[in-house]
Amino acid sequence: MAGGLGWGSERSGWEAVVHVRADLKVLYFGTPVVLIGSRNPDGSANLAPMSSAWWLGQSCMLGMGSRSRTTANLLRERECVLNLVASDMAAAVDRLAPLTGSDPVPEGKLAKGYRFEADKFGAAGLTEQESELVQAPRVAECPIQLECVVEEAHVFGGTATAFEVRVVRAHVEERLVIPGTDYIDPVAWDPLIMKFCEYFGEGANVAPSSLASAWRMPHQRLREERASVS
Repeated sequence: MAGGLGWGSERSGWEAVVHVRADLKVLYFGTPVVLIGSRNPDGSANLAPMSSAWWLGQSCMLGMGSRSRTTANLLRERECVLNLVASDMAAAVDRLAPLTGSDPVPEGKLAKGYRFEADKFGAAGLTEQESELVQAPRVAECPIQLECVVEEAHVFGGTATAFEVRVVRAHVEERLVIPGTDYIDPVAWDPLIMKFCEYFGEGANVAPSSLASAWRMPHQRLREERASVS
């Protein structure tokens, strides 16, 4: 049993797995991509991709950098829309990835190639849609849209803010709802997953990621080395 277990052993249905100690720099094992719709101080729409979200009951916890425009909007307006992205929307998400609604651009983001963009919807090629219970915008192309109110905000890790938000209305593409129920069909729903800064859907890498390049993720170099050998 020592060293862990895995499929394949003739004796028990498992085989030993070798583990190594690793001081992991990033813990992005895989979470769904969310486009957060919010309102800027002048009433214009803001849209930001993020993938630090987890769900419990009718609530969600969001983790975002404390200096972001979206964080400021949520603290001020106390509402947002969580637009869940399908795997075939990776290109639109990647168009949003290097953009920020903060002007001037924070130094840390500027060094990674971010630029200011006032019209996030236009830059991504997405359509703003009015919400029913909150002022924040929905994304018409997203198959799942969750209108939310902010319940609590907590400083997290010194440079981030954790938001507890409560879903007050859900909009779901009809084909994703199991007929006669209030449940999502897990087979039909194929979310875009952000895994170590790369886009995945149905277990496959579905599109290149400018974010991975900006953060100089080492797996990209490893991929290039493997490609040159093969």
